[in-house]
Amino acid sequence: MEFRFKDGFLMGVSSASTQIEGGEIENNWLDWYRKGHIHDNTSPAVADDHWNRWEEDTQLMIDMKLQISRFGIEWARIQPAEDRIDKAAIQRYRKELMMLRDHGIRPLLTIHHFSNPMWFEEKGAFLKRENLHYFLKFAELAVKCFGDLASDYITINEPNVYASNSYMWGEWNPGHKSFKEYAAVLENFAYCHIKAYQMIHRVRSRMGYSDTKVGFANHLRVFDPKNEKNPAHRAAAKAAKWAFQGAITEAMTLGRFRLPLRDHWHIKEGLYTDFNGINYYSRSTIEGLHDGVREHSPINDLGWEIYPDGIVRVAADLMKVAQLPIWITENGTADTNDSFRPRYIAEHLKAISESDLPFERYYHWCFCDNWEWLEGQSARFGLVHVDYDTQKRTVKDSGRMFTEMIEAGGMTEDIWDRYVKDVEYNTND
Repeated sequence: MEFRFKDGFLMGVSSASTQIEGGEIENNWLDWYRKGHIHDNTSPAVADDHWNRWEEDTQLMIDMKLQISRFGIEWARIQPAEDRIDKAAIQRYRKELMMLRDHGIRPLLTIHHFSNPMWFEEKGAFLKRENLHYFLKFAELAVKCFGDLASDYITINEPNVYASNSYMWGEWNPGHKSFKEYAAVLENFAYCHIKAYQMIHRVRSRMGYSDTKVGFANHLRVFDPKNEKNPAHRAAAKAAKWAFQGAITEAMTLGRFRLPLRDHWHIKEGLYTDFNGINYYSRSTIEGLHDGVREHSPINDLGWEIYPDGIVRVAADLMKVAQLPIWITENGTADTNDSFRPRYIAEHLKAISESDLPFERYYHWCFCDNWEWLEGQSARFGLVHVDYDTQKRTVKDSGRMFTEMIEAGGMTEDIWDRYVKDVEYNTND
């Protein structure tokens, strides 16, 4: 099987600071670990020790011919207390960004990726409107500190995942279970994104730059009814899709707040993103309130359905909201043995390459195996294997295939035969 990438299509990887850096950083995730909520009882203080091994990791990215890198900064590291900024941490991040840029890897800087300093968490974090200025001040600090090294920005990663897990399902810190709070957090995220979007453009313009691109990483799923002929299933799928991703997509993209979200700030409707950023992993099969997995389907190690066609379906839906370039800001799969990841990557990139939609970038999740939130070290998503005892990095077959596809500008018969041809998925039969 062969396919070619579109002209100018860029390939790279994503990461999040809390998941790779390590260190006893006083944030909401170290606190959640200390309270005993991580499934394998591993700590984010270990992770990949990337804070100390960043030069080794960046050189590995260079060796793998990566063109782009989604780069996260840790709020609690830069601002460990409400009244203190760690200038040494800022300089350390600048060195890493400079090494990426000096070797032709374009950074996409993520300002917020699920991680809050504990001083902010203890104030109520994004649940309270009176707290939002803290985030906006941090975002402005980030752009002033790194604006000469990064032109591309993600303000907030997966607001719907953060809000639902933290405030509706009670699985993440602070462990609340309230749809009202879930909606309130989404409203506040939308406000923060819109204000940060405007601020980043304003600050970089004053710095003399005109190439600024700002968006957010939108977690999108396909929501299909379990039985297409059952009107209750169809209605439930439609409602779940709107509550999880439809309302927040419109609010953050267009400044249009529709129920269950409310606009407390009288925001003017407009366009508040420069690209359609999509984190895509799976499909949900819906019947009533049950979020299930389609029967007789290929699945990954976490039981998520593998559904490559969905990456184009969610992108097509998003294009109905805003006609913008599409950046896949995350796509990957939990596969401890790297047994089916090459096929997963190939099939998603094939769907992208054969689509008429304006896909411009693909950021694989993730570069190295990392500390995967509630799953800890047990769920491996990386192109590079990490031995957590020794911190040794080893490029996997999927990583080698990724590099060869970058060099070839797509999938060749030779690459397919060596990495994908004989690969089979696990199923939930």
